[in-house]
Amino acid sequence: MTNAATRDPSASAGPGMEIFRFASSPTLDETGHMEVADLNEDMQAGISGALEAGFAEGNAVKTLFSRPGFSLTHAWFKSGFPLPLHTHNADCLYYIVAGTLQLGTETLGAGDGFFIGAGKAYRYTPGPEGVEVLEFRGEESFDIKFMAKTLPAWAKITDVIKERRPAWATETPPSAAR
Repeated sequence: MTNAATRDPSASAGPGMEIFRFASSPTLDETGHMEVADLNEDMQAGISGALEAGFAEGNAVKTLFSRPGFSLTHAWFKSGFPLPLHTHNADCLYYIVAGTLQLGTETLGAGDGFFIGAGKAYRYTPGPEGVEVLEFRGEESFDIKFMAKTLPAWAKITDVIKERRPAWATETPPSAAR
């Protein structure tokens, strides 16, 4: 069964076909499909500090479609967003819709993508115009485990947020430039 909030009920084309609309898709937080796992006290305090500094202003993640065994999300990370090193308990296939990102030594742009296996730690840094990605998972619900376990590690993330936040206020998704 599909989460009713992720599809347009008036657009059902019969069994085996469903339509979803970006404009009416809920945020990933609203769906509750991603659980933050294995938090310690320092991580909880660090995440709280990052949120207070504007972490949520640097990204927008929507669940476009979900059903048991499958999910599709759209993520917009603004320029220089400090995506923490993390893992998920599900494989994920990423497709870059617009903008650029730095993944290790590779710069990837629109039309490029990458696969991250379950349990593999990764992070990427959005380019100067930010990045929009589609995330395909073979699970409807999954976890996120942050590798930053100490307050000093979260303080570094928070410092980047404080530095980048003023620029984020005026940024638009890179796909809007098309």
